[in-house]
Amino acid sequence: MKVLKIDHIGIAVKSIDAAKQLYSGLFGFTHVGSETVAEQKVTTAFFPVGDTEVELLEPISPDSPIAKHLEKKGEGVQHIAFRVENLEEALAELKAKGIHSIDEKPRHGAGGAKIAFLHPQSTFGVLIELCEKK
Repeated sequence: MKVLKIDHIGIAVKSIDAAKQLYSGLFGFTHVGSETVAEQKVTTAFFPVGDTEVELLEPISPDSPIAKHLEKKGEGVQHIAFRVENLEEALAELKAKGIHSIDEKPRHGAGGAKIAFLHPQSTFGVLIELCEKK
């Protein structure tokens, strides 16, 4: 598996508008776009920071994974995403090494990326997203 970089850090928020104001005002980050990913029941907003991004995540449904995260853990870092060269190969390699994933196959993520999540029980409590972007 070839990891290319830390792609983004996902932060769960109750109000994406309030969080956008904070990240823009406090740090001077430039908001480069928002997207609703219906499949994941979430709205995202991205802020480039050097060679990576901060991704804000607001649930659009009470049964979304982000809503469940907010209910259980509150606002804050929800996941870290590593960009990989070939997501299918990465998942197969990790499975062979005994790493459990939430997603057996890639699914659609924000920005047209293919994504898959590794189960935190296999990664010392950290929710890790693997993503592939063309």
